[in-house]
Amino acid sequence: MKDRKDKRERKAPLYKSFGYAFEGIYHTIRRERNMQIHCAAVVLVILLGCLLHISKAEWIVCLILFGMVMGLECVNTAVEAVVDLVTKERRPLAKKAKDAAAGAVLIAAIMSAIIGGIIFLPKIMGVIM
Repeated sequence: MKDRKDKRERKAPLYKSFGYAFEGIYHTIRRERNMQIHCAAVVLVILLGCLLHISKAEWIVCLILFGMVMGLECVNTAVEAVVDLVTKERRPLAKKAKDAAAGAVLIAAIMSAIIGGIIFLPKIMGVIM
């Protein structure tokens, strides 16, 4: 007789997996202040990029940075949710996990801001001068 997977072990259809992922992104954008800040920054960078006619390579760098920062923010949100699910108490390991996840987002955001300055400041200075 053929082995059959238990219903609990079956993977969801691909379209449902994408649906869950989009639901997670939507939830993070709607409920997390820092993700809303990142989204506002993305909109500003896109507007500035269009106004200053950045190159294709510069757009690619910006898109990679958008994905990195926003992706890490989603991971940070997930880590915080799991830690809160496990314990409501103040525990050193819970703090360590939350702080490390938040630190990863901060590092990515700082590096993105520096790279943004390298891309945009010379163009802005050229317009001003």
